[in-house]
Amino acid sequence: MENELLRLQKEIGYTFRDADILTLALTHSSYTNESRQQCNERLEFLGDSVLNFITADYLFSTYPDTDEGTLTKIRSASVCRESLSDFAKSLDLGDFLILGKGEELSGGRSNPSILENACEAVIAAIYLDGGLDEARRFILPSIRKTVAEHRITDFKSKLQEFTQSAKEGIPLYRVTDESGPSHKRKFTVEASLNGNVIGRGTGTTKKEAEQNAAREALTELFGICDT
Repeated sequence: MENELLRLQKEIGYTFRDADILTLALTHSSYTNESRQQCNERLEFLGDSVLNFITADYLFSTYPDTDEGTLTKIRSASVCRESLSDFAKSLDLGDFLILGKGEELSGGRSNPSILENACEAVIAAIYLDGGLDEARRFILPSIRKTVAEHRITDFKSKLQEFTQSAKEGIPLYRVTDESGPSHKRKFTVEASLNGNVIGRGTGTTKKEAEQNAAREALTELFGICDT
């Protein structure tokens, strides 16, 4: 276990002074039910609050002209289960979880809810062991990525608003090409309106490609380019 903890600390880029708190952050309640040990639920509670603060602070500082409603919407997307579990997967956090036998057999290491909770617990562990700046350094890359993706989705919403206001209907999106290895796919998408192609875009996900197609359509049709 000691070697595993060292490997995880290398993955997350932080070395704990008290490795026991990291072990606790990885310990799921299914294991503690069998062994009567403590689990990571209290750390998860704290980590959720630390994550929300770091996200709100980043948004407030980075987007001074954005209204409260939009900031709240972006923050919600940044701290949702999907975002946290995806971040946990990028660190292979599931490999290090301490699970009960039943949870192990039922695929707990890839369970999005368990990964989300463990990620929040690790945030809390880093916060308690190294302070807010270290916790911020750990989670901020994930926040930035999610915020960027969320802001891109505005292109699709904005394009639909414009086409509907012009009584032209709703744009449709179609994948026209997919290439690259499974871990690094590249998608090409066409946006069309009333049977006419109005924009093309590429991206590493279908969603990203769709947003880029909508962005091109906004530029071509309405002269709008909001970066």
